[in-house]
Amino acid sequence: MKVVTLGEIMLRLTPHGYNRLVQADDFEAVYGGAEANVAAALANWGEYAAFVSKVPAHEIGQGAVNALRRCGVETRFLLRGGERLGIYYAERGADRRASNVIYDRAGSAFALSAPEEYDWPHIFDGADWFHFTGITPALGKNAEKIAEAACREAARRGITVSCDVNYRSKLWEEGRAGNVMEKLLGYADVCIVNENQAKELFGIEGEDALPRMAERFSLRAAAFTYRRTEDALHNRIWSVLYAGGAEYTSRKYEMEMVDRIGGGDAFAAGLIYALGHRYAPQKAVDFAEAASCIKHSVPGDFCLCSVEEIESLAAGGACGRVSR
Repeated sequence: MKVVTLGEIMLRLTPHGYNRLVQADDFEAVYGGAEANVAAALANWGEYAAFVSKVPAHEIGQGAVNALRRCGVETRFLLRGGERLGIYYAERGADRRASNVIYDRAGSAFALSAPEEYDWPHIFDGADWFHFTGITPALGKNAEKIAEAACREAARRGITVSCDVNYRSKLWEEGRAGNVMEKLLGYADVCIVNENQAKELFGIEGEDALPRMAERFSLRAAAFTYRRTEDALHNRIWSVLYAGGAEYTSRKYEMEMVDRIGGGDAFAAGLIYALGHRYAPQKAVDFAEAASCIKHSVPGDFCLCSVEEIESLAAGGACGRVSR
């Protein structure tokens, strides 16, 4: 399977341990971003995964490229130029104190790149799947046009298009998100969202929300992800997949999180992998949710686990014992 993802990769800076941002004298530094995380997971599982973006031609931009290459991601479609790589600061929550993210990505190389810089016929040559998230068009009019051009070309070629709505209120201008995502989901075959986003952006709620999402956007499959938070570290997660006129609920996981970030991207990658390999719907949603669960045990943005680990957990194994 040949997958193409589009988005922005950033430098993530995190205070050590559970320090607050105001306490930090230095930071842990890793690279990540929603669509880059999806590409890294898929490449790690043996798929051809290309990431499309623009990063500066200096050493920080090269660091982002190198991080992707270490996971096996195809980077030949990464444009080079611009002045800066986007940054986000991630403060780990603890007990009743929530995690917090502060973005410093205005004026980034990707956000300021022009739609005509991307040669989509060349990028999509031989591709089977295209994935993007709602974070990309949230970055401004240029990024919105880039995403729409990619969706249009992918749809024209009959490439499967998936979208994780991934609504980030800190990035969107008020009132813009619903209209933009309504338009872009018109190109999608597969959509991932949660019940709050479906209600807030599209006015869809109730027990039949998933079928209504699928009908409204002519989707082949739609998934809701759920999270019940006891505190910053202890969560219960599961998901529901609607496909073929029926709903399929994943296993539920109660977990203590090592890293809150990246679980949704691991779910998206898992769903792409499973549907691309024609897993039955129940197996597909179980695989995707198990990938999300394991990701939360791994520091950093990327889901660094194997297909075998995911399948073992999805089947009821992997209970924390030492593997010898």
